[in-house]
Amino acid sequence: MNQLNAFMKQKFDMKTFDHVKLNKTLPEIHTETIKGKRYYVTPEGNKYPSITTVLSGRNKEGLVKWRQNVGNDVANQIMREAAKRGTAVHTLVENYLNNEELSKQDVLPVALFGILKPELDNINNIRIQEGGLYSDFYGVAGRVDCVAEYKGVLSVIDFKTSRQEKKEEWIENYFIQGAAYCEMYEEQFGVPVERVVILIVTEDGAVQTFSKYKDDYLPLLKTAIEEFKTNEQN
Repeated sequence: MNQLNAFMKQKFDMKTFDHVKLNKTLPEIHTETIKGKRYYVTPEGNKYPSITTVLSGRNKEGLVKWRQNVGNDVANQIMREAAKRGTAVHTLVENYLNNEELSKQDVLPVALFGILKPELDNINNIRIQEGGLYSDFYGVAGRVDCVAEYKGVLSVIDFKTSRQEKKEEWIENYFIQGAAYCEMYEEQFGVPVERVVILIVTEDGAVQTFSKYKDDYLPLLKTAIEEFKTNEQN
């Protein structure tokens, strides 16, 4: 047992999670860059844009304005740090939910994981951890963080880190993306998933939990896909 695991076991009650076997093998999809955008190639050879790529065009004005305000150098540095922090926390979350030893990480990701842990303990009966999904109906694909029961309800669960708390209106894309994964999962495995759960842990020590009904975001998903396809044809 490494020092991090010994510390966490001493400080926290570390849960053992149950995993539920899927009724068929998780599809293998791989990425391909087309015109500078990420696509996924399905086992049948279809090439679908990632749901992140599809949603990247929504509300782009806010990101552009933020870059203008802080400057490109500062914006790039913030985004690099955010990506590094997010990857490290995701790794710890994945270790924990898979009942594995926690990998060695810097102090900040470990601290954020410790703050997030009580919410993680609401998860059980895990179906997918970091798995590829796609939908022939919608023509999109992506990699979902987690499909599992959250407080007893089968949900698509996404883990986020942030420097500060997020207002709900800022993160609409998170809910749309989650709704897309719900639809992909049902199409692939024949099991409906009605809830989207977003867990955000911030550097100032807060945990935000958002739980939404998938159906509330399907109209926005369909509009985003239509707009993406229209822009790609122009």
